[in-house]
Amino acid sequence: MEDGGFSIPERKWRELLFVGAMRREGDAYVRDAARPLPPFRIADLFPEGVAFAVEHVGGRIRLTRSAQATRAARPPTV
Repeated sequence: MEDGGFSIPERKWRELLFVGAMRREGDAYVRDAARPLPPFRIADLFPEGVAFAVEHVGGRIRLTRSAQATRAARPPTV
């Protein structure tokens, strides 16, 4: 865990993309609840409805909560 987010190894990130557990939505990535996440030591790293900004830092991927809301988290428009 880091200030404002966390990082994971680039290889783990590629796994999340490959199995479809994370998908791109706009400029951010969100969890696809229909796909299983591989196990992590820290539970709830990728809660549903939260968008993450992604940044490559060396051999790791830094993820921070994005201001971009997901469609599922947005209130319906009237």
